[in-house]
Amino acid sequence: MSSVPLSHILFVSLALFCIGMYGLFTRRNMITMLMSVELMLNSTNINFVAFNKYLYPDKLDGIFFTIFIITIAAAEAAVAIAIIINLYRTHRSIDVEDATQMKF
Repeated sequence: MSSVPLSHILFVSLALFCIGMYGLFTRRNMITMLMSVELMLNSTNINFVAFNKYLYPDKLDGIFFTIFIITIAAAEAAVAIAIIINLYRTHRSIDVEDATQMKF
């Protein structure tokens, strides 16, 4: 059984990270920005698992970091969605530029 080369896995991870960064910087919708941050975190998870498999196949350090990042990402998503819901209730929009304009 042949293994996928590390360079292929790193290329996929780089592509995911670049797509996430592009989405974060070009979109104004807060939900889309949150999904872009999640893409970037998932690309780092792929890196941790790939380097763990290729450099230290008998250890689980990369897997533990990945589980920790997934846990942090879930908490971050819950808090971000709560903030987005609160902003939608006050501004009736989830557009970033609408949220920066204070309405009293």
